[in-house]
Amino acid sequence: MWAFEGTTSSARSDVLATEEPLEIRLVIEGLRHPVAVTMRTPGADFELAAGFLFSEGVLKSREQLRRITYCIEPDLDDEQRFNIVNVELATVEAVDLTPLERHFSVTSACGVCGKATLEALRVRGLAPIGFAAEQGERRIARGVLTSLPETLRRAQSIFHTTGGVHASALFSPDGELMAIREDVGRHNAMDKLIGCAFLEDKLPLSGHLLMVSGRSSFELVQKAIAAGVSVLCSVSAPSSLAVELAREFGLTLVGFLRGPAFKVYTGVERIAAFER
Repeated sequence: MWAFEGTTSSARSDVLATEEPLEIRLVIEGLRHPVAVTMRTPGADFELAAGFLFSEGVLKSREQLRRITYCIEPDLDDEQRFNIVNVELATVEAVDLTPLERHFSVTSACGVCGKATLEALRVRGLAPIGFAAEQGERRIARGVLTSLPETLRRAQSIFHTTGGVHASALFSPDGELMAIREDVGRHNAMDKLIGCAFLEDKLPLSGHLLMVSGRSSFELVQKAIAAGVSVLCSVSAPSSLAVELAREFGLTLVGFLRGPAFKVYTGVERIAAFER
């Protein structure tokens, strides 16, 4: 590539974030059902598949999952295909195959088409999170919130190299970084994070905080609610539908979290700095 600086230019090499397609297939009683194709940064593909299927309501518990493998094509001398993932179920109970009879695409930019409605989540039966002080839920200190962006920034190893990926990070109520995932797609990064918790049987993530590097879209709020997260923070603005969804399900939604300043759009009762 050519770099231009002021009145000079020079030919240089550059490191770019990898973007490749990943097809997710659901395997039920030996039959393969194509579910989605997403453009992602390779790595943590099994977490991505598990997190996506959990967030969409296809997987509900770890016990449903038998195994996740890369596809092997018999017609190609048993070549392993690292851009196709098979998610094999241990049971077919409580699995609605109707939505899986069609193919739909997920891009690295726009999330899952056709899911941006509140009614879809009501039908799924996701329960409101709500602040449960009587059950010992702790309020989040302002200092904890303001420390998250810098902690996230320091942990973004792929971003430091390429400058071209999003990140989702999971924090404890004390602000301790528990896990981080990066991807060219911000929803992929969160699916990888949620998929990690799903595969380790650590869902729901009650009382935990999620921090994302971009804006809070409807899809990210949906995924946070599905995972049982209490607080979702972003360095940028939320969308109007994201705020509406967070308010309805009791999620604390924090935006423009940069340095000492931030905005709380919903669930302010969880923030100690605003305790009445």
